[in-house]
Amino acid sequence: MPGKALSCAKYAYGKRKTQEGRLSAVHKRLLVSSSPHYRARESTRTVMLDVIIAMIPILAVSVIYFGWRALTLTLVTVASCVAFETLYNFIRRKNNTATDLSCIVTGMLLAFNLPVTAPYWIAVVGSAFAIIVVKMLFGGLGKNFANPALAARAFLFAWPMLMTTFVRPLVGNQLSVFSDPLFTNGVTTNTVDAITTATPLKSLKAGVMPTQSILDMFMGNTGGCIGETCAAVIILGGLYLLFRRVITWHIPVAYLGTVAIITLFFPLTGEFFDYEFMLAELFSGGLMLAAFFMATDYSTCPMTSKGMLIFGVGCGALTVFLRYFSSYNEGVSYAILLMNVFAFSLDKVTKPRRFGIGGKKYDVEKK
Repeated sequence: MPGKALSCAKYAYGKRKTQEGRLSAVHKRLLVSSSPHYRARESTRTVMLDVIIAMIPILAVSVIYFGWRALTLTLVTVASCVAFETLYNFIRRKNNTATDLSCIVTGMLLAFNLPVTAPYWIAVVGSAFAIIVVKMLFGGLGKNFANPALAARAFLFAWPMLMTTFVRPLVGNQLSVFSDPLFTNGVTTNTVDAITTATPLKSLKAGVMPTQSILDMFMGNTGGCIGETCAAVIILGGLYLLFRRVITWHIPVAYLGTVAIITLFFPLTGEFFDYEFMLAELFSGGLMLAAFFMATDYSTCPMTSKGMLIFGVGCGALTVFLRYFSSYNEGVSYAILLMNVFAFSLDKVTKPRRFGIGGKKYDVEKK
């Protein structure tokens, strides 16, 4: 009888170990976090694909205005970002995360923040900094505290002449052929002297309206970086992301609304309630692109509604402050990067109160 009991105990122990082994095998395949759980069909890949779709019209318009070199420069940044992320994962013996398409989004956004005259090596250096330094060294997608494309743009201003040489639209179309230095080897002095132009932000900083009309700035017929000139197509891309629920309205509305209010009532022209100055500030530079595509980055912005509103207001106020008082005409990149630092703190401050915690105590005995 004792032998039979011992054999039954061994059988039960072996069965329990088998079940535990099966459960551990399942747990290796399924990573289950604590509740609450979010049910959705979206994955990182589908979200990034939506962002890419929203940016394709922006790229198409940039090719129309600045020529084929806008496309080749974008391809260089995208290919470099994919290559650097793949190489990093290979060296670290990790799964290749380039398949989630986030590196393609980073590459396109970085290209959109470059002038069409930028040499290709600048695109490669910026891609390496964005992917390796800003993204992968911090743990990869979702763990980086700063937007990789914006951080790379800020880093590339170590070469200010290359990052602030802009060309007039449409003229670049005639120059960006395969045999032209703009298409092959970057910028030459003679070429730049012939086609360089001032951006609207330079005139606005001086307190005068730019020579371009509001309609030209809205449609993109002005100098600037590859993907930031045409506000019309950027807004369409942002509306697509809102329709697909990839982003919410909180950050874009708070960001653009703050810039609009400050520049409307406190314009550098000295005229109170100068709506033309306000529209020029909204449609010039990288404000529209940043409000819809970069300030809304999941990894670097708050997740609560109140936090996103505060984040957007902060970005808008800092953008205007830097445009007005800094030595650089644009302030979008540094404004968002500064607010990225406070994103986690804003989430902690504005997180919803858990049910049943934090309220007034109810004394039953007094009743």
